[in-house]
Amino acid sequence: LHLNHSGHYSCRGLVRSFMSGSAAVTVTVHGVPPLGMSMSVQPPTGQVAFGDRLVLSCRVAAGTGPLSFSWHWEGSGALLGTSPCLELHHAGDNDSGQYRCRVNDGDSVAKSDPLNVTVLGEWDPHAGGDL
Repeated sequence: LHLNHSGHYSCRGLVRSFMSGSAAVTVTVHGVPPLGMSMSVQPPTGQVAFGDRLVLSCRVAAGTGPLSFSWHWEGSGALLGTSPCLELHHAGDNDSGQYRCRVNDGDSVAKSDPLNVTVLGEWDPHAGGDL
């Protein structure tokens, strides 16, 4: 079933040369909210070397309608991305922290548990020297 299958249905048939029909019934198909959210990270430990690539993925086991994704960093309301995957090409000083994915189906919003990311070997401005 799809959401656009909602409507009025009836049955008609021919019985001994006579047309017979049922009363119309109304069928309403309700959407399924986003369920079974899971997140994964590459590298799988959630630890990435400074300057390396980090990929976060968000998946939904069930949900109807067009789903929209948004990525957020805990502690900031900033929107980081709007696709099922968030890719940081060069992990940097400010990329460590907790990330969360939100999925919206137009009627409801589901939020993932936060995922911890640690950037290793972050540049220390007090240590002196260059990168």
